[in-house]
Amino acid sequence: MIPVNSVLQVGYFPEIMQAEIDRRFQPTPHLDPTAALPAGNFEAILIRSNTKLPTSLVKQLPSVRMVATCGVGYDNLPLDYLKERGIKASNTPGVLNDAVCELAIGMMFGLLRRIPQAQDFVKSAAWSKGLFQLTTTLAGKRVGIAGMGRIGQDLADRLLPFKVEIAYSGPNPKDLPYTYFNKVKDLAAASDVVFLACPATPDTEKMLNAEVLEALGPSGYLINIARGSVVDETALLYALQHKKIAGAALDVFENEPNPNPAFLKLDNVLLTPHIGSATTETRIAMTNLAVDNLEAFFNQQPLLTEVKN
Repeated sequence: MIPVNSVLQVGYFPEIMQAEIDRRFQPTPHLDPTAALPAGNFEAILIRSNTKLPTSLVKQLPSVRMVATCGVGYDNLPLDYLKERGIKASNTPGVLNDAVCELAIGMMFGLLRRIPQAQDFVKSAAWSKGLFQLTTTLAGKRVGIAGMGRIGQDLADRLLPFKVEIAYSGPNPKDLPYTYFNKVKDLAAASDVVFLACPATPDTEKMLNAEVLEALGPSGYLINIARGSVVDETALLYALQHKKIAGAALDVFENEPNPNPAFLKLDNVLLTPHIGSATTETRIAMTNLAVDNLEAFFNQQPLLTEVKN
């Protein structure tokens, strides 16, 4: 059981997630992280991964000992300060893999086969005047995955039936039957399609830069399902505008929900509004795992999915 008035819910949760939270316990809402705090002796915080948790807010809550973030990413948390204060943190990995991988595969095919443009071609009646342009097939291509964690490995499993050759990059090689590259530049040079599935950390900040895009080349495609911060967007825009790469599918951006308007003018991009985990089933599962972690904390049990920072 989670005691009443013991959890501060920071930020807005979509209706379906809020209903699941309210079904299981009674948090104290605090929709605006910059506003004055409600009264209470809070021991834990519940927050979504797309809402920034300011250090200044945590400093006002000396009784807090745990933060549950609803999402696989935890770059929204002030981890150094939490560690300094001995505050535990949890996230919700695993339960969103299916939805994120499904979107990644869909975006890849949408980009390579130009599916949105093909629909517009039919709807505009342009088909009656001529044939749609030829596109690119996936079979036989070399696919690189930057970040071979849970999502990266699930993505690789889904890609294999499409007759592709898989390689990956990351801090260290893993016991996997794929070619490993220590540097993402080398992965890009060896790939026709590159997926970004790495966490947002200081080490991955703007990891996908001009040098990497040059290595990917004019026939290469990029799909980003990680975080906007792992891409140098200025370099990416230049590469797309000058056909240094063939195209990009982006679910995440540096400035959400207001991405650089230059992306909107390009015809070699496919853009989605950070919907990797945005299915009914996944959001309910994420919410429940976040609440399960809170229950574990209040029952003095190990957190189910603790962030080890």
